[in-house]
Amino acid sequence: MTQPQNKPSFNLRFLLVTALLALLAILFIYAIHYDGAFFSVILFSQLFVLAALLYFRRYLEKEITEIHLKKEEYLEEINLLNLDLKKEELTRKSLFQRVEAYARLKSLAEKLSLCATHLQAAEILADRVSELFSGDRTTTLLYLSYPTTGDLGLVVAVKKGSRIQILSKKGDMFDAWVVKNLKPLLIESARTDFRFDAEKNAPLKDDREYASLIAVPLMVGVKILGVLRVDSPEEKYFSTDDLRFLSRIADLGAVSLESAQLYEHLQDLAIKDGLTGLYLRRYLWDRMSEELPRQLRRKQEMSLLMMDLDHFKKYNDRFGHVAGDIVLRTLSDLLIKHFQQPGNIVCRYGGEEFAVMLPDCSKTQAQALAEDFRAQIAQAEIVLRREKTTITVSIGIASFPSDAQIKEELVQKADQALYAAKQKGRNKVCLA
Repeated sequence: MTQPQNKPSFNLRFLLVTALLALLAILFIYAIHYDGAFFSVILFSQLFVLAALLYFRRYLEKEITEIHLKKEEYLEEINLLNLDLKKEELTRKSLFQRVEAYARLKSLAEKLSLCATHLQAAEILADRVSELFSGDRTTTLLYLSYPTTGDLGLVVAVKKGSRIQILSKKGDMFDAWVVKNLKPLLIESARTDFRFDAEKNAPLKDDREYASLIAVPLMVGVKILGVLRVDSPEEKYFSTDDLRFLSRIADLGAVSLESAQLYEHLQDLAIKDGLTGLYLRRYLWDRMSEELPRQLRRKQEMSLLMMDLDHFKKYNDRFGHVAGDIVLRTLSDLLIKHFQQPGNIVCRYGGEEFAVMLPDCSKTQAQALAEDFRAQIAQAEIVLRREKTTITVSIGIASFPSDAQIKEELVQKADQALYAAKQKGRNKVCLA
């Protein structure tokens, strides 16, 4: 800022001119009343005063010019200060938005860390994204990739805070582009984007319409887990900042999804048999401890099937242990398909012995199911070393509470019935 110069005061100059004018008036009065020759002195005095007035005028003009220049300088400085204030305000708002965004990410991370399953993590992730991107005007879709085929499968779709049904379960061309290129995608106009076929850019099978979208891959390292997508019926609804923010959420979500999947896998290893995929004996015992009191309260009957492969040793001796594993896996697959009702527990009890817990199932019903399964197994053909063969099973059945009051007794009674089936020639179903 320029410093003001030290110049004579304006008031001092004005007083000097006023004094000269007053002196001139006194001389004029004196000449009229006392000495007419004094008018020559008055004339010279007027010339002097005129010169002084001209000088004073030039001084005023100069002062006015300097004042205008200073005013412009001050206005310029004010404008610069206003620009600095606006920049600081924008910086403050941007910082506040970032802090708010990271606070939301922190809250999301805390919720995701509590998820025990990948489906639970996917639902929380989709719900949170829907909230952050104005869920009343957008649709949030989360696809997960099938490990075996690599195809996408829709896990959850959210709009206005509620689950919705989407007909196209495998995504569209935009989702496929994200999977192929492993990059985020911003579409301002789904119908006119030059990167895609204009005739196919319209929404395909769903009753909903979308005009713009953002989609990002859910990746951990170089492994893609799925696609997270938000679309809107309005064109140019999303910005590059939205895409960057969604990418940060996707990075966080991908780690949580993978962690949940690994946790589920570890749980399966703890309670499931690695060869057959069936539950282990200890899981059956835990479930029986929960199920027996429930059946007692509801006054319902529960049945337990103990099952053993007939002459299993001969398959190992004749075809080898690999063939024996094939037989066990084949029997396990058939067990899962036959006893697939909700609540049923199929487990590998040990070696070639299997157990099936049937809640809300009487002994008569269990016998019918067991007979159907025994006949199905006897008719099935298994190819071992290019040779067709068949297998049979023996089954023992016991029911709670008619045959036993505690789980140990129930297993013992079913096992005794299985032994009786073996004694009667195998390929039989016997009741306790």
